[in-house]
This record gives sequence, structure tokens and C-alpha cells, in this order.
Amino acid sequence: MHRHFEDLLEELRVNLIKMGSLVDEQLDLAFRALHDGDLEATKRVYDTEKRVNNFDNLLDQQVDEIMALEQPVATDLRLVVSAIKMNHELERIGDVAVNIAQRVEPLKNYHDLVQSVALLEMGDVARRMVHDSIDAFIHADAELARRICRQDDIVDEMNRQKFRLVIVEMKKNPDIVEPGAHLIVALKHIERVADHATNIAEDVVFLVDAKVIKHHAADKG
Repeated sequence: MHRHFEDLLEELRVNLIKMGSLVDEQLDLAFRALHDGDLEATKRVYDTEKRVNNFDNLLDQQVDEIMALEQPVATDLRLVVSAIKMNHELERIGDVAVNIAQRVEPLKNYHDLVQSVALLEMGDVARRMVHDSIDAFIHADAELARRICRQDDIVDEMNRQKFRLVIVEMKKNPDIVEPGAHLIVALKHIERVADHATNIAEDVVFLVDAKVIKHHAADKG
């Protein structure tokens, strides 16, 4: 029975990692599609979303089985609780990737505007946060998780700066008000990716250190 329980936990852990890798790939597709105006890439984002949702359902089923049949405690219980929360965050990141992909069509003829905002600069930071949060989970690295939490402020500031830049361009040229609005929405979506990565990092700290750091800035340092 004990061996079976360990196998269930390991399968849960592996599937979380697989889902994280898939979401990372989906984000890369969405960011590149938006930057390059690549409509073909958006289709791959939508296709990947189906696979992400399948993992979401699978992980829910695994958690239900473990909780109902094994009644985990202590560290094992923290893993299951963290898995529930991380699964939710990863699924939401997948949704955000789809939302970003939906901005490609209305922005495809405004390549210069998109590039002037250096959207990929912010996207790469947010995506790295997601990637690192999965690494922190894989390696049970609470210090890396705390560093990810601190990076959220960097993305927030990038969002504010790029928002102001878009507003300036919209004021100078009324013809780009509509695409500018889409670009602002895209920037907000990228900022949300960083928020979700931060939440995953907080879950890793909870898993490793049995400490809740959400809303406790001092504990993230």
C-alpha cells in the first residue's frame, strides 16, 4: 500500500511538471505570434490549450484519488495541496496565452507599434518566471521561489512603463487608438502571467518550508 501511495504522488508530481512544460511552450508560441503577427502560430496556441485542459482534468482526478484513498498527512499533504493550487495557476496561464493569441489578428498590421513597445522584453521576463517556478518545484528550491516572487515587481514596473509609452503613441496618432488598446490588453495579460508564476513560487515555498508567504513581503526576501 505504501509503495502504491508513493507511486501516486510521483505520478502527480510528474504530471505537474509535464503540464508546466506544456504551458511554457504555449506562452512562447503566444508571445512570438504577437510579436511577429504570425496567425499560424496562434492556431498552435489554441491546439496546445486543449492538451493543457486535459492535464488539468487529469490532475484533478489524481488529487481526488489520493485524498479519498490515501489520506495524506504532513509533507505529502502539502504536496497534494500545492498540486491543487499549482494546477489552477498553470491552467490560468494557459488561458492567458490564448488571450494573448487573440490579440494577434487585430495587431498584425501594426508591427512597428508592437515592436516599439518591446513587448517580448516583458514577455521573456514573465515566461522565465514561469519556467523558474517549475524548476523551483522540481528541485524543491525555496530560495529560487523567493527570487521569483521579487521579480513580480519588475514586471509590474515594465507594464507601467510600456503602458505609458502606448498612451503617448495613441495621443500622437489617433489612428492607432484601437490597436493601442489591444496592445494595452496584451501587456496586462503578460503582467498576469507573472502574477500566476509568483503564486506558483509561493506554493513551492509552502511545500518546501511549510510557510505561507502570500501577502507577507518580508518573508519573500
